[in-house]
Amino acid sequence: MPQEAVYQPGVCNIGPAEIRRRRQGGCIGLVVSVLYLAVAFALGWSAPWRLLVVLPAMLGASGFLQGAFHFCVNFGSRGLYNFGARGTQESVHEAEFRRKDQRTAVLIGLLSLAIAVVVALMAFFIPVG
Repeated sequence: MPQEAVYQPGVCNIGPAEIRRRRQGGCIGLVVSVLYLAVAFALGWSAPWRLLVVLPAMLGASGFLQGAFHFCVNFGSRGLYNFGARGTQESVHEAEFRRKDQRTAVLIGLLSLAIAVVVALMAFFIPVG
C-alpha cells in the first residue's frame, strides 16, 4: 500500500504530479545537453563554446535532483509546498520549517551547479578532431 505524500520540512514539499514535472524538466535538460554537445563536437566548436553546456546540464541536474529529493527548489525558497493538483500551492507558516526548506533548496541548487560544472569541464577538455 503506497504511503500518501505529506509535507516534511526540508525533506519533501511536492507530491507525485510535481515530482513528475521535475523529472520531465530533468529529461529536457539532459536531451538539450546531449544535442548541444553532439552539434558542438560534430561542427568542431572550440572548447570555450562547449562550456555553455553548463546551462542545460544544470537544468537537467536540477530537475532530476528535485524529483529524487521530492523537493522543489522554487517552492522551498518561497515557503510553499504542493501535494495536490499543479498550481495549488500552500504556504509554510512556521519560520523554522521555512529555514529548513531554504537550506534544502540551496543544497539542491549547489549540487545541480556542481554536476553541471563537471559536465562542462568534461566537454571542455575532450579534444576535438
